[in-house]
Amino acid sequence: MRSDLLTLSKDTAAVVARHLVAAGRLLDTDPEAAYAHAAAAARRAGRIGSVREAAGLAAYAAGRYEDALRELRTARRLTGSDVHLPVLADCERGLGRPERALDLAATPEVSRLDLASRIEMRIVAAGARQDLGQAEAAVVSLQGPELEGKGREPWRARLLSAYADALEAAGRHAEAQVWLQRAAAADTTGETGAADRLNGDDEEPLEDVVVYDLLEDAEDAEDAEDAEDAEDAEDAEDAEPRS
Repeated sequence: MRSDLLTLSKDTAAVVARHLVAAGRLLDTDPEAAYAHAAAAARRAGRIGSVREAAGLAAYAAGRYEDALRELRTARRLTGSDVHLPVLADCERGLGRPERALDLAATPEVSRLDLASRIEMRIVAAGARQDLGQAEAAVVSLQGPELEGKGREPWRARLLSAYADALEAAGRHAEAQVWLQRAAAADTTGETGAADRLNGDDEEPLEDVVVYDLLEDAEDAEDAEDAEDAEDAEDAEDAEPRS
């Protein structure tokens, strides 16, 4: 990124760099603010692919899928890299276009991605299948030797969790629980929420509880009675003939 910014003037490069640093720091805690910074950087360095890439990923994190598609497509043209094809496909899903996501998943460029990116594309494609009501097809699309591995690769927990979700959508609840347990065991950072989902299955929903303060109710009733007696006394006094 620093090398890319050398093509800008010194002052512009400094401003763009500050915006990108701010975007990176805010991405997980305030995606909207992160996107605002990344978009500001892109306005000043729109011909630098890595800057447009940063803007696209920030837009994606903020759920701004149209903006993410625009920025990441531009970054792809400028850099020639296909690394963000899974993100592009997921943006299509976010916009309610699962067919387009599946079209991207079937492009020849996907086969040239590294294993982690290919796994991510399979997860996105399985989600698109579920969007289309093709739950069993989603299950099949995620099957492969990667499911049975024992490594600690960052993508493994996501794959196991996605497979559990696909099984659940297909009505295969017992199998889904087995794979969700495997996902929880593989997820050392809690990224997938698999452990929370397992714990949640064991918890009964709590009904709303209404607490009545009987002592307070009794005091209120007594106060109301005293007020009524006082009002009756005033009425009686007013009714007496005056000399």
